[in-house]
Amino acid sequence: MSFKVLVIDDSPIVRNLHSVMLKSAGFEVTEAENGYDALEKSLSVNFDLLIVDINMPKMDGYTFCREIRSSDGYKEVPIIIVSTEAEAEDKMKGFKAGANLYLFKPVKSDVLIENAKMLLE
Repeated sequence: MSFKVLVIDDSPIVRNLHSVMLKSAGFEVTEAENGYDALEKSLSVNFDLLIVDINMPKMDGYTFCREIRSSDGYKEVPIIIVSTEAEAEDKMKGFKAGANLYLFKPVKSDVLIENAKMLLE
């Protein structure tokens, strides 16, 4: 079985990079350019893992995490935040919003894949 991952980032380059990393490890990947786009896609597909950026237009990553955690189907789905925001305060905000893990950009392929697999086991 292939796990379904939603990669949410406003940068097309970062979305593509994360998608290529995850696809190379056998994940089925869908991309979203902001929190609103991601919420809409989450209504029609049951994703197994969410990879979320913080700084995005329209709806930031913290707001997306809080919104998706309030949805019945996503209360337990793992969320990995991947962000340039590296302060302890940013990490705490991410965990309070519902993230399971907080990684810093640029994230190495092996780190992203290992953590994704760990959260899905």
